[in-house]
Amino acid sequence: MKFNKSFLFASLCVVFAGSLVSCKKQLEDVVPQDSISKQLALTDANATQTLYIGVYARFRAFNSTFFNLGEMRSDIWTDGLFTESADPTSQQLYTQNISALNVPYANWAGFYNLIYNINNVIDVLPKSPVTDPDKSRWLAEMYGLRAYVYYTMLKTWGGVPLTTEPVVTINNAAETYKARSAEADVMKQIKSDIDKSLQLFNGNNAFPSGNRVYWNRVATLTLKGDVYIWSGTNTGGGAADYTTAKAALQEVKNLEGATLKLDANYADIFDPAKKANNPEIIFALSYESGQATQGAFSIFTVNGVQASSYSLAPAATPTVNTVYPYVNGANRVGMNQAMITRLTSGPADQRIANSLKVMYSAASPFPVRGVLLTKWIGTVSGTSQVYNNDYPVYRYADVLLLLAEAKAKLGEDPTAEIMQIRQRAYGAAAPAFTNGSITDNMNAILEEYLREFIGEGKRWWALRRAGDSYVYAAIKPSYLSPTSTAKLLLPISTSMINNDPLLAQTPGY
Repeated sequence: MKFNKSFLFASLCVVFAGSLVSCKKQLEDVVPQDSISKQLALTDANATQTLYIGVYARFRAFNSTFFNLGEMRSDIWTDGLFTESADPTSQQLYTQNISALNVPYANWAGFYNLIYNINNVIDVLPKSPVTDPDKSRWLAEMYGLRAYVYYTMLKTWGGVPLTTEPVVTINNAAETYKARSAEADVMKQIKSDIDKSLQLFNGNNAFPSGNRVYWNRVATLTLKGDVYIWSGTNTGGGAADYTTAKAALQEVKNLEGATLKLDANYADIFDPAKKANNPEIIFALSYESGQATQGAFSIFTVNGVQASSYSLAPAATPTVNTVYPYVNGANRVGMNQAMITRLTSGPADQRIANSLKVMYSAASPFPVRGVLLTKWIGTVSGTSQVYNNDYPVYRYADVLLLLAEAKAKLGEDPTAEIMQIRQRAYGAAAPAFTNGSITDNMNAILEEYLREFIGEGKRWWALRRAGDSYVYAAIKPSYLSPTSTAKLLLPISTSMINNDPLLAQTPGY
């Protein structure tokens, strides 16, 4: 039997198009349709645009996956205090309860569906009636997004199957079999896509007007810095790759000005009312009231009944429900007391104050009950809480800390970047940084990553990019050590191996 794969379902694409401000006007004339044919896209620019916008819809659908993979194996949420039953996915990750028979994400977490959509747009655009500058810019975005997805997969599983051409027809199951490419080959493809993206952007660093929810050249440069630090540490690239990373990140830092900088008020980064042209955002996933709102972080909030019996200070008041009257989720993931103390001690840090609130019993002696993750709390609409914060993939703080990391790895002084981050966080009380050994500098940078990016899916990747010794130093040894069953990479499922005879298990499992 022959299966035609040339039709892409685009109902989500059309809905999502309304939330992408700068494309709103352009989409007014899109032909209404339930599915978009590649053949139609070759003759109709509107159909091509719908496929292009659809990639962003699919990318946004992976928000919780990106978050979990980048954060939940870290030390932030291990053995935390929470008020309801544990979230099983989160608990499996932070306890490193992972083996060949206990696989957190089967079927490559569904990422090949996203890559399939990206590959189709890359294939269609050069042959479509879309004209420059849109054609080149959209292609540049697609190559950047594909590099980001494959980079996430490489960090998660190591070598993965490489697919860079669209699937048109499948005549039999054997045609779907594909072995894992070597990790070096996957990294080579990621770097190639980054180079292609930069070539197509042709030096244009402009951000589309409005919310920064389209990939752009600054995002590609930031990704390049991220990738080359990783390859310098984990795939043998060493100083040459750190130097390449430093150059890419320094190029971004040289753009610092009115349109690209740290927000003085940390809360403004995530404020749904301050999305438009926000100078700290480089690329974010779009969420808008009445269209799509965040759901990934409901397990980090609290239910309405408990909210009336918990306070936000070690006293009877204020209770959670008086400050957040319409928040109604669950509290299934939390921080342990040691992490809470670590983050809330010392000089007042506006990052912590605007990321979470500690919840106490409203009855004496007011013990700590958990934390409420407020970074994604959204806005109030009437008598409802609307979770319409955009979710940053890269922001300017990433650039500064990645640049500090590249410098530290090269044995250079990262003081300027670390102090820029600290001065925004602490103001005049910012602790001075003293340049030290590579290990001392990396530990200081990792502490800033911890505080800066709570709930943004960055901590686990920061530890992994720093190097294995930093991972094992941070994670509870009984959960993850060089001799434990769980490894730094994830296994693939038995069913995947059974269904594809060319697939091999992740090394170590």
